[in-house]
Amino acid sequence: MSAVRALPITATLLTGTVALYITLVAFGNITDFGTNQQFVQHVLAMDTTFKDDDLMWRAVESEALQNTAYVAIIVWETVAALVLILGTVQWVRRDHVRARRTSTAGLLMLMLLFGAGFLAIGGEWFAMWQSEDWNGLDAAMRVFLLSGVVLIVIHLPGVDRGPAGGEGG
Repeated sequence: MSAVRALPITATLLTGTVALYITLVAFGNITDFGTNQQFVQHVLAMDTTFKDDDLMWRAVESEALQNTAYVAIIVWETVAALVLILGTVQWVRRDHVRARRTSTAGLLMLMLLFGAGFLAIGGEWFAMWQSEDWNGLDAAMRVFLLSGVVLIVIHLPGVDRGPAGGEGG
């Protein structure tokens, strides 16, 4: 099998892997609501950072706002999971043009959540990097990079070609 012919299979498997991962993350956050709720609360409250007076004004101590942010994260993860599941189904059906478009949307959703949300806002704005106990930067970076690599793969020339070399779907 040539590399060009293997690309759609690779795109299918990688999209499916990310879809499975984020589905499990969302499912875990829904069924074990309290564990990561504590994480979000501590990050937003900045209660385990260096407590620098120049930064602490950023802290969000309202439990209602903390919980709203956490629910928004779960909803975003769930929608991204559904989009990536649809993208995986489209890859399987060899509807490569739609699969690429759908997968791109789902992967960008994850890159926004984990890049802008966790790395930038959580990591820098709320100084999560300062916390030894509530620091999710490594996990966020893994998801961000995984999503980015899959995004690159699904946009390689030849991914939109079916097994016989013709246009997909």
